[in-house]
Amino acid sequence: MKRLPLHWQIITGMAAGILFGLLMTNFKWGANFVSDWIAPFGTIFIRLLKLIAIPIIFTSLVKGISDLKDIASFRHIGIHTILIYTGTTVMAITIGLLLVNTLRPGSGVSQETIDELTQTYAADASLTSNIQTATQQQEGPLSFLVEMVPENIFAALGNNGLMLQVIVFAIAFGICMLLIDAVKASPVSRLIDGLNAVVLKMVDLIMLMAPFAVFALLAQIVVSYGSMEILQKLLIYGLTVVIGLTVMIVLYLLIIYLTTGRSPRWFLNGIAPAQLLAFSTSSSAATLPVTMERVTEHLGVDNEVSSFVLPVGATINMDGTSLYQAVAAVFIAQALHFPLEFSGQLTIVLTALLASIGSAAVPGAGMVMLVIVLESIG
Repeated sequence: MKRLPLHWQIITGMAAGILFGLLMTNFKWGANFVSDWIAPFGTIFIRLLKLIAIPIIFTSLVKGISDLKDIASFRHIGIHTILIYTGTTVMAITIGLLLVNTLRPGSGVSQETIDELTQTYAADASLTSNIQTATQQQEGPLSFLVEMVPENIFAALGNNGLMLQVIVFAIAFGICMLLIDAVKASPVSRLIDGLNAVVLKMVDLIMLMAPFAVFALLAQIVVSYGSMEILQKLLIYGLTVVIGLTVMIVLYLLIIYLTTGRSPRWFLNGIAPAQLLAFSTSSSAATLPVTMERVTEHLGVDNEVSSFVLPVGATINMDGTSLYQAVAAVFIAQALHFPLEFSGQLTIVLTALLASIGSAAVPGAGMVMLVIVLESIG
């Protein structure tokens, strides 16, 4: 019997998780049962993926750069990568601003709802911590550059929130391997190749539990829903973000078709497990190992390219996050009747662009980005 493709296994797990979560909401003990006996398996899965995120980023980046053989090749790929990432991020922010100004989701939000949200999250310790972290970051316009440089590489390797620092070190390490004698670099290169192969095999093994893991994650989300009134008030905001993300996906598929001649269906089938995993875990770091495996083995991307482009992109090219940050900033301004002129919205574009690059160096990137953007417009 032919085995069901991974993305269909994940979809089945997601659907089953949602249905199971809805079923459990009908019982008084349902939420506790899911939290105590089901959700931990989803948490373990995310931890396993985050466990190998740093190793795969370091080994793949060093391997990808050292395999280029010369600095000229690295410079060519690096410049094109940064330009494309910057362009798509600006495009995402612009789309978000156009939609939020057209649909105006914040106009219908009452002050009572805003007060309720404030009271709900005022005592959230993790939220307060993220806000404090973001505030501390605003020491100067180039503070994000400072955060990119590690003081201690071993400390950075032990903290997924400092992933950008690991990337900077890995790029420097790979470049130095290109600059030294090939004979001296050869043992290090073989070691990196071996480590990279081991980590990729770990990805294959971890993904065996993906269907049940997303079942557990979705079941926990369903039984954890809070006030439905607040959910309804934020529905238009959510739809605005979804529309923006849909537009971005269509544009991406169009670009892929124009540059490769391959159909959108081919790309979507190849990348589906990574997309579904990203939806379930809400983590770029957790999804990266699967993304790398899919693009090289199923979409035919050269390993030299994917080893450099994907780890960098997972950290600094947060287009979806940048889009919803722009929508959220204007949404909050509309809800609070805060006047936001063109200059203020231009500030959002620039700040969200810089924040998307620098925020990966701290924990809670999404909240940090939002606070940075809100601070920039007062």
